[in-house]
Amino acid sequence: MHAAGDAPGSGRAGGAPAARGRAGSRAAVAALAGAALLLVLFGIRGLAPGGDALELPERIRDLLTLSISVLIESLPFVFLGVLLSIVVQIWLPATLFDRLLPRSRVLRRAVLSLLGVLLPVCECGNVPLARGLMVRGLSVSESITFLLAAPILNPVTIITTYQAFGWENGILAARIVGGFVIANLAGWVFDRHPRQHELLTPRFGASCSRPAAGGGRAGHDHAGHDHAGHDHGGREGVRSRLRRSALGFAAETSALLPALIVGSAIAGAIQVGVSREALVTLGSHPVYSVLALIALAFVIAICSNVDSFFILSFASTFMPGSIVAFLLFGAMMDVKMIALLRTTFTARTLALLAALVGLCCLCIGWGMNLVA
Repeated sequence: MHAAGDAPGSGRAGGAPAARGRAGSRAAVAALAGAALLLVLFGIRGLAPGGDALELPERIRDLLTLSISVLIESLPFVFLGVLLSIVVQIWLPATLFDRLLPRSRVLRRAVLSLLGVLLPVCECGNVPLARGLMVRGLSVSESITFLLAAPILNPVTIITTYQAFGWENGILAARIVGGFVIANLAGWVFDRHPRQHELLTPRFGASCSRPAAGGGRAGHDHAGHDHAGHDHGGREGVRSRLRRSALGFAAETSALLPALIVGSAIAGAIQVGVSREALVTLGSHPVYSVLALIALAFVIAICSNVDSFFILSFASTFMPGSIVAFLLFGAMMDVKMIALLRTTFTARTLALLAALVGLCCLCIGWGMNLVA
């Protein structure tokens, strides 16, 4: 691969700075547009309650309130996930995961599904982190395993679920075990795909192939020669990595923020349009109650770190298996997540992934309700 990477490496001295400059400009424009949209939304929402300056229909005010709340709740975790992704892509040694992870693909996915214990980020923050893992060389199936398991198998989610339910009705145990099983089952299913790169969008797939073509880690292949084994005192290497970190942060946020804004708006619109009372009437049926709470989890788009307290108010109406289905599906697949994941995976991949996760949650919830 080094021979093939030499020509692109020499071309980077001229073409790459211009390309990075254009990418940085696009990122700045996207960031400014997103900030302007946020200001407009906050302005409308702030003026609406007064009545004198601007009077909006109640459903429009609810839409703005719900959309902004979903967006504000998600933004810190997205930024944290982008920072962790930059650390993985640029600052960690290229061979770290190969050294630490088992050789067996089954065991690799099992270990990656437990990585959330060390990285307590909710589901929206795990999207940029999973992107960084794929750029760093992990397979699509391994990244999907991490992506599904990490929001559930992290200490914050486990503690909040325990605080809400304790060990009552096996809800906590079922969430932990179910999250691990579903994530590894999904990883195994997508590992069967003969050409996993086809599961990715062409744009992101191209970004995953570029580091491999470069033949080295970030900051180790500039000026047309290999710096492995010497660092020139580390000054240039650190400056180069800091610059690439800033550019990478801008590029990731410009790719994810529009999707997050759209997903938050859709989540708010669905919440305004769907009656929760209609869902509650299904609470005592062993199957329909599961389907109702899976639909609610998809619509409500609430962070996995606090979803236990939200659904606790439904515990007296819905059966335990339905609660577990909500806690599993919502942490893995909601309308906000679909919008974020669309920046990385094809629509067909997302449809298959959502169907697989939904079917697994239905089976787990239904089975628990039958024995409850």
